[in-house]
Amino acid sequence: MDYKKFKAPSTTITRDLSEIDAETGSIYESVMIMSKRANQISVQMKDELSRKLEEFAYYTDNLEEVFENREQIEISKFYERLPKPALLALEEYREGLIYYRNPTKIED
Repeated sequence: MDYKKFKAPSTTITRDLSEIDAETGSIYESVMIMSKRANQISVQMKDELSRKLEEFAYYTDNLEEVFENREQIEISKFYERLPKPALLALEEYREGLIYYRNPTKIED
């Protein structure tokens, strides 16, 4: 997923609860859907960051030999500036980009 292009606010915004639970009819179910998606996004972001930082890993036993790499710092700053996974999941939910199903509900 391209997090640069996703338009999610990086700060907290007050939301209307009736807008959030309109699709499912239950605020709890809506929050659980967003929570599970936020966990997925968080794992994706962590894996992506780990893969990028793996290139800069030093496998030495000497703690005195710590090098500052400018590219590594820039990558870390980029991920720190991204919106939190919960905010990304909320925006995806509001835009209808999240597919979900509830097996306990019988569809006609």
